[in-house]
Amino acid sequence: MSITQSSASLFTTATEEKEGAFNARYSLWIKEALDELPHSFTITDPFISGHPIVFASPGFLKMTGYSREEVIGRNGRAFQGPKTNRRSIMEIREAIREERSVQVSILNYRKSGSPFWMLFHMIPVFGNGDGRVIHFVAVQVPISGQKMRNGSGCSELVFGSCRREVCLGSYVHQERALPVECDEQELENWEHCEASESEKLKSAEAVGNVLSVLTRYSEFAGRLVCGKRSCLRVADCLSSSLVISLGRIKQSFVLTNPYLPDMPIVYASDAFLTLTGYKRHEVLGQNCRFLSGVDTDSSVLYEMKECILKGQPCTVQILNYSNRKDKSTFWNLLHISPVRNASGKTAYFVGVQMEASCKDIESKELRPETRQLSVVGAVRVAVRSSFMVTC
Repeated sequence: MSITQSSASLFTTATEEKEGAFNARYSLWIKEALDELPHSFTITDPFISGHPIVFASPGFLKMTGYSREEVIGRNGRAFQGPKTNRRSIMEIREAIREERSVQVSILNYRKSGSPFWMLFHMIPVFGNGDGRVIHFVAVQVPISGQKMRNGSGCSELVFGSCRREVCLGSYVHQERALPVECDEQELENWEHCEASESEKLKSAEAVGNVLSVLTRYSEFAGRLVCGKRSCLRVADCLSSSLVISLGRIKQSFVLTNPYLPDMPIVYASDAFLTLTGYKRHEVLGQNCRFLSGVDTDSSVLYEMKECILKGQPCTVQILNYSNRKDKSTFWNLLHISPVRNASGKTAYFVGVQMEASCKDIESKELRPETRQLSVVGAVRVAVRSSFMVTC
């Protein structure tokens, strides 16, 4: 098999995996049901690295000129270009961080490279049981317009509520929508183009139709979704954007919330689950004491408690118990530190774990204490740049 064929095979497999995860959330027939909708829209998954598109409608593919294989797995940034307004991009990013809906006009680019203005209407889709954001639905409505001839030899571009006079060398039919072949440079140079009220209503209707299909088919799978957040469980108080940021940190650590009863774990890294042998659902909502056992030194537990009450960091060596079949113990070199938000208030405590045997290994790598501090720093950056959902 050639390198090109191998790359194509890997790309196809990755695409199928993302589509498969999407289908599993609803039912095997969800794709066919969504394909029947006439709207241009995409669905993205914030819990997959890179926040990729996991579904693209036929209307979106026709509008942009891409195939489904070229779209699935890509981030929406792929359709932006050099003249896309930075402010519009930031509005969308802020809406994702805050897990809320947004309507914004934005200049995107087709596969051919031609630009076009569209109304971008995005909403979060929540899990009905735990209130987490499952997906984001983004509807794209092209902002329609026409060219009108005037007496000066110039035509006025009427594009939604956006107007600009452009000199033309030839007559363009009045009933024809603004073609991308004409005056693309002028189109790109517009700083902003506002959609009409009818286009905003059209996007809202499309969003409602997509959400209705998702809700109906999620019932078949027994994993109901909805357009409004339900009450959150204790351990589900992190925004999807913060979870994405924390997921990039590969070391073993947990995040606890000191403002919830018994200071439960609200995030556990994959490395922590590997170290302890527990599954994520067995960890979230638990106090870190669940790792202790009969031979755990109570004086160490007291020292940790005192540092937490004072809001101070501490490093201890503690005997913990795993969830493996042999119920084995391991010496845990544990570093605990408060994580403060931008205002300086303690938002969480992070506990970074490392098997104590690693402390005595001579290598060219960073010392365990230094690596633990680097994890604390990465967590602090993630927390300060994200928003916590109010429980």
